Amino acid sequence: MIRKGLGLALVVACSTAAADYSAHPKAGELLETLRSKYAFDVEALQATREALIDAKRVDKLIKQERNAPERTWTWFDYRPIHVNPKNIANGQAFVRQHQARFDAAEARWGVPGAVVAAIMGAETKYGGYTGPHRILDSLATQGFDHPTRTPFFFNELVEFFVLCQELGMDPRAPKGSYAGAMGLSQFMPSNYRRLAVDFDNSGHVDLWDVDDAIGSTANYLVHYRGAGKGWQRGEPVAVPAQLTEPMPQWAKTNTKFPSSTVGELTRLGFRPSIPLDDDMPAGIIALEIEPGRTAYWIGLQNFYALMSYNPRTFYAMSVFELSEAIASHDSP
Repeated sequence: MIRKGLGLALVVACSTAAADYSAHPKAGELLETLRSKYAFDVEALQATREALIDAKRVDKLIKQERNAPERTWTWFDYRPIHVNPKNIANGQAFVRQHQARFDAAEARWGVPGAVVAAIMGAETKYGGYTGPHRILDSLATQGFDHPTRTPFFFNELVEFFVLCQELGMDPRAPKGSYAGAMGLSQFMPSNYRRLAVDFDNSGHVDLWDVDDAIGSTANYLVHYRGAGKGWQRGEPVAVPAQLTEPMPQWAKTNTKFPSSTVGELTRLGFRPSIPLDDDMPAGIIALEIEPGRTAYWIGLQNFYALMSYNPRTFYAMSVFELSEAIASHDSP
């Protein structure tokens, strides 16, 4: 019989263990990519090897990634995680505290401050919880050992080492989410390198800094999918709709991109609550607001810009509803 203390030690050892990822079969590919594509010299490659030796395999992170609530919960259970009185009140206070920077970001990128704040509220509770896991461990575990998404996380591990080299940061130091996301608005390394901005003009980009996180989040929503495909200044996000006819079985709902236009959806029997131009890209959002009862919305381009942040309908809708509540200035 295993003693209680020894049993606990074995469980911990199995969930978090030294892996020496420098000996992994794909480690050579990673190092060669850093050498040939990103011009890592001998010293930088050796530092990378040392970081891989130090990396820990944390199996629970894979489980967390595969069982994220926006993938596995119902809408009526998921929504209160983000849209709740405390998150609304804290979001309103956060916007007031940093009003000048939110206004500057909206003037530059066209993204309302409440939307940027809502993303931070959903991601890290406005910076109160940016994640306890070493990014090195998160990305090494998932980049080398994830059962289905190894290519994605392996690329992010490469980008992480490049980011650390560019910022002069020890790869063992930064902490974040189980998936390897960082800062107040939880950027993956590739997006940190591509879309983060120095919004406070300090000379470096720091997504744990509120100003840089505000500007970077707005920049992300506008530019993630390329020119003209991101956030559109002054346009609505999603509009409630009444379905006046039976929806065809072939009609697509909750897609990652607009699957139709407003005019086409109107001809299917969807009646938006406000007038919309027929040629606007659009999609059908169907949400079970309680067991057996579905509400419909017409999602517009700005809704799909939110989905570029996290490609789940539940996530984008909860951010939208949180932003509306923050912007209302009503008591939650």
